[in-house]
Amino acid sequence: MLNEIKKDAQTRMAKSIDALRHNLVKVRTGRASTGLVDSIRVNAYGSEVPLSQVAAVSVSDARSLVIQPWDKGMVGAVEKAILASDLGLTPNTAGTTIRLNLPALTEERRRDLTKVVHSEGEDAKVAIRNIRRDANQQVKELLKDKSVTEDDVRRSEEEIQKITDKAIKDVDEVVKAKEQELMAV
Repeated sequence: MLNEIKKDAQTRMAKSIDALRHNLVKVRTGRASTGLVDSIRVNAYGSEVPLSQVAAVSVSDARSLVIQPWDKGMVGAVEKAILASDLGLTPNTAGTTIRLNLPALTEERRRDLTKVVHSEGEDAKVAIRNIRRDANQQVKELLKDKSVTEDDVRRSEEEIQKITDKAIKDVDEVVKAKEQELMAV
């Protein structure tokens, strides 16, 4: 039972780190990435769908993305969705091809984005600590039910703390890597 609690905590912490990585893909660096437009939803045929379901998105060079809607009638809807998104990019349309040019980041904007990255990292750490708290609570419940001894509880809490420390270290590494990517000119 204790091993299941520890494995569950470890799995949930790994998911928190994956969620952090996924969230950081949306933070724009100086380089173009198709991940920038993953969160854009387009009003297509009466419903909101991800951009990737109505168009092909590709990186043409280091500072631009090319979006080609599969249906010519969707060009306007895709443009509208890009303008409405929080990316702050203006689409340039030539026929059925939409090009997004990413401007170079200013020093001030890099600092702002670094703050966003740190904030995301803190949110991930809070989630990991909450998982630790839940796991420790489950272990204490087992002690109340007299399913385990106090020594087992202490040992389990130490192991859960080690898992937590490793997960927080991983979060710090992910945040640091993204910060270096942002500050690279």
